[in-house]
Amino acid sequence: MSVATDVPEYAFIAPPEPDLTADEVVARADAIAATLVGRQAETEERTFYAEDTHEEFARAGFYRILVPRRYGGYEFGIDTFMRVTMALTRGCPSTGWMYCLGHAHSIVVASLFDERTQAELFAGGDFISPATVMPSGKAQRTDDGDWILSGTWNYCSGSPYATHFIGHTLVSPAPGQPPAPMMFIAPRSEWRRQHDWGKQLGLKGSGSHSITMENGFIPASYTINSHISQIDVSAGTNGRTLHGNAEYGGGQLSFMLIEDAILAVGMALGALDAYEELMRTRTTAFPPTTTRADSPDYQYWYGEAAGMIYTGQAATFNAIHQWRENCVLGPAAVTKEFEMRLAGICHQVVTLCWHAVENYLFPTAGSSAVRQGERIERVWRDMSMFHSHAGFAVFLSTIAKREYAKARFGVEDAHA
Repeated sequence: MSVATDVPEYAFIAPPEPDLTADEVVARADAIAATLVGRQAETEERTFYAEDTHEEFARAGFYRILVPRRYGGYEFGIDTFMRVTMALTRGCPSTGWMYCLGHAHSIVVASLFDERTQAELFAGGDFISPATVMPSGKAQRTDDGDWILSGTWNYCSGSPYATHFIGHTLVSPAPGQPPAPMMFIAPRSEWRRQHDWGKQLGLKGSGSHSITMENGFIPASYTINSHISQIDVSAGTNGRTLHGNAEYGGGQLSFMLIEDAILAVGMALGALDAYEELMRTRTTAFPPTTTRADSPDYQYWYGEAAGMIYTGQAATFNAIHQWRENCVLGPAAVTKEFEMRLAGICHQVVTLCWHAVENYLFPTAGSSAVRQGERIERVWRDMSMFHSHAGFAVFLSTIAKREYAKARFGVEDAHA
């Protein structure tokens, strides 16, 4: 693949802080996360994080972490992105969820689209694009080969401040052939956000609103004839060649599943923080009356939960390490078996973190600590809501396990 980098429209753009380091970005996330704890209630009421928080994220460089450096991004990689996500989610689950599922899809654009399309999509520097996996809407082909889309796509986490939207619709690959998924990316000018989020059990502030398009114009170059979860990168990607960065050639599905794991870890760490405060400030309900920190029972409950959560954290960062190493090995190493193996790790992480909260922290925190709006109560609701997410409840819990075994043993689908 030849790359035309000598023409003016493809000139490199410096990021706002050219000397910014990954460690500095993570430190900023840790500092900002501490301020999010006290704003959880207002975030839920608003249904997304505040505009001043969004502006602070932009100044901190959070929306450029995964954007290629040639387009004004920092190109720090997924390790930095996941650490920032974990910190923000620890401070406020809704905020972390909304940020993560908004900026994460920079990887999709930087990996899969051609040079000219990337230059157009990343022109603003900051990049926020919710994505949904359920095909919806209707697509009509123009005489020039572009697309006109109309419809509504639900659960678009990150939509309030989004610059783009990645969705799927069904189109016939050729006359007479059955409809198949087509992925597309729509600029902000082509859609509007519905005000239909906030009545759910948890993640009320995650900005997971629906998006509606009415005759939205989508250039053909902004589409890929596949579902995002089915994209095969084993022959290489535009991004790997264009940017010389192996992480822009990694498995798209396994990257998305690692997001689930890091979000679960961040939520559970927030619950553990709240429980630790109770350990230090509350006393036992039955004699002998001591601080909870001095109680053998509370010591056990805290220690058991902490062990489960930190195991999940360690497994997640090991999965990140495996994903990055796999990228370096080359395109052919990104196999279905590898991606499904990471999926299995991610499922166990979410399960461990949920059981730590459900079985130990929530039931022993005390009735006053799980009143509506209390931090542990909110994490319990948010993680309960997490269980209804198709990525966890359907794919990780069931499909991924079968797909790993089939890939490992070379079993073909009956209809293949």
